[in-house]
Amino acid sequence: MSMIHHLRRAVRLPQQRSHGVDLAHPARSPLGTAVVNCAVYADGERVPGDRPVEEAVRRVRASGDGFVWIGLHEPSEAEFADIVELFGLHPLAVEDAVLAHQRPKLEQYETNLFTVFKTVRYVEHDRLTATSEVVETGEIMVFTGEDFVITVRHGGHGSLGPLRESLEAVPEQLALGPSAVLHAIADHVVDDYLEATAAVQDDMDEVESAVFAENGRNADAGRIYQLKRELLELKRAVAPLDRPLDRLSTQPLPQVDPRIRTYFRDVADHLARVTERITAFDELLNSILQAHLAQVTIAQNEDMRRISAWVAILAVPTMVCGVYGMNFEHLWGKDSVYGYPVVMTVIVVACAVIHRGFRRNGWL
Repeated sequence: MSMIHHLRRAVRLPQQRSHGVDLAHPARSPLGTAVVNCAVYADGERVPGDRPVEEAVRRVRASGDGFVWIGLHEPSEAEFADIVELFGLHPLAVEDAVLAHQRPKLEQYETNLFTVFKTVRYVEHDRLTATSEVVETGEIMVFTGEDFVITVRHGGHGSLGPLRESLEAVPEQLALGPSAVLHAIADHVVDDYLEATAAVQDDMDEVESAVFAENGRNADAGRIYQLKRELLELKRAVAPLDRPLDRLSTQPLPQVDPRIRTYFRDVADHLARVTERITAFDELLNSILQAHLAQVTIAQNEDMRRISAWVAILAVPTMVCGVYGMNFEHLWGKDSVYGYPVVMTVIVVACAVIHRGFRRNGWL
């Protein structure tokens, strides 16, 4: 079976398995609840047994083979301190990993790479409203060294438990070292982007159908603006990842195995698809919003024409009644038996003629 098949199979597991990861399980927390998992891998196989981080690192460096993968979830500075000292992580990268809220980026230090990924999850909802949350974002920071991978996750989604299990099912993938884990995480994150944009497509279709329905002018513009805001948040998570993936796929980095570098190009291609889809969504939303505003403007113009037409019709009896209401002594028909019926007939005929003219012109 080809390596690319293994890679894709490794990062596409059913999402429900992530619910089985217990972040506070004592067996998975040698340094406290922030440590989700700590495992040693040698020749692509996970070494049995759970062990503290110091012991795991000691074992890897004593044997000179394999690497250790440490997973953390929203660690505090104190919880992260021992790991920082053990691996000699750069203070700037550590600050970013603890505080979070970073843009996707790739930074190279003397002994490791520091990579930031924005994770995205589509928020299910029965109906899109002006306050609906469409996408939820989180972060995964990855420290990649010669013999270690440290993943720091922020947010309530994006668990790497299923990804770790799927990689363990492909020993030849893990045998390529820490950069194989970095690639799997990148591919997993970008695949989540594809799933999120596919789900957003349904909201786009719903808004488009509402705007172009017969009563489209009554569509809620707030829903369009809300979807546009959520799309902007998605764009902020996706677009900046382009440059890090370009570096990982084209530049020779000491921490990235040359055999893995090629597969980052596949991830970059997927990211390009996501970016193009988001750009298309944004342009379509602009068109939908303009169409909605045009419908509202046309409807207002039609209402104003109807009002103006009725005002013109009612102006005839208003004018005639105004003239006869001035109580002049000499007015035609004032003293005649037929004066009142004739005047009323003239008013009705004049109003009917004006009404027919407006109907012909489409004003009524």
